[in-house]
Amino acid sequence: MSQERLSSLVGSGPAMQKVKKLIQQVAQTDATVLILGESGTGKEVVAQALHSVSTRNERAFIPINCGAIPAELLESELFGHEKGAFTGAITARKGRFEMAEKGSIFLDEIGDMPLPMQVKLLRVLQERMYERVGGNKSFECDVRVIAATHRNLEDNIADGKFREDLFYRLNVFPIEMPALRERVEDIPELIEFMLSKISGSGRQLPKLTDKAMIALQNYPWPGNVRELGNLVERLSILFPNLEVDYDDLPERYQVELPEGAKLILTSGEVDQAEQTMPEQEESANDNGDETSDDVIAKESSVSSMAFERPDLSQALSLNDGIDLKSYLVEMEIQLIQKALEQTEGNVSKAAKLLQTNRTTLVEKIRKFNLS
Repeated sequence: MSQERLSSLVGSGPAMQKVKKLIQQVAQTDATVLILGESGTGKEVVAQALHSVSTRNERAFIPINCGAIPAELLESELFGHEKGAFTGAITARKGRFEMAEKGSIFLDEIGDMPLPMQVKLLRVLQERMYERVGGNKSFECDVRVIAATHRNLEDNIADGKFREDLFYRLNVFPIEMPALRERVEDIPELIEFMLSKISGSGRQLPKLTDKAMIALQNYPWPGNVRELGNLVERLSILFPNLEVDYDDLPERYQVELPEGAKLILTSGEVDQAEQTMPEQEESANDNGDETSDDVIAKESSVSSMAFERPDLSQALSLNDGIDLKSYLVEMEIQLIQKALEQTEGNVSKAAKLLQTNRTTLVEKIRKFNLS
């Protein structure tokens, strides 16, 4: 049953499997959960899935966007108000915490909450009590708190924009939602899911070619799953019941493809693809393409580059300790530089040698200021 309730979390790749496992581990407790991740990654979907597999699933799930409500109204939205508490309060009104009693409340964009409101929320988390605005009656609070933000709260703490004590109250069980560029193997499955939702309205659907799908897997997706959903909606309008090839994609998605780029599949799809691989290889040889000897020679060259490991027992002495993080960064920089030198600066070929996505390598080159 829990797997069925997690069906809204689309993706069979390792990153999403890790998220699903964390949800199942924390669901049967009342621990406060902090969902982290870039905008558009689906943090509210994770919160809803967590509520659906928890013991509170028969009670309400109440979301509120803390960054979309003016600061002067946020307290009333969260805790309610009494009649006459302020101009326009002609009747008493329940707040979101009261509506979520025995259920779950989802505080989205918690990083945008004003500091004065953070103090009041901290008291609720500590004492499990609150009062309506303009009232003096205390209400007990039995609510599962799930918060989310796209901001780096530790940076906000350093800048004086977020309370450190509130951060530790919220960060009991963090769940990091991966960016779409970090789980590109899930893109075909996500597109299929989005198209199935569109088909429910009776519309005809487009079909993407492998080359178009490969291009989408090499695009960096700054808008994450939300951006992918918008693209699928646009393609379904432009190409009903038609094939969508690389050249049919909007120009920004026609990214340069690495040499020999292939569709990245999840483990289940890989098993299915391998069944047809012998036929494809035979066909390639019949057409005068690379022979198996050529392929073996190339793979041997890549392997010697990608899997050559230094003898750390000779290179290092741990008597005085070592900064592991700095050492790993330096090793990564050296490997990238070596790959770029070996390919004469060809980023696509270097990415192939390092067995990583071209977009990932480009980001690392910029991050480490390499040329």
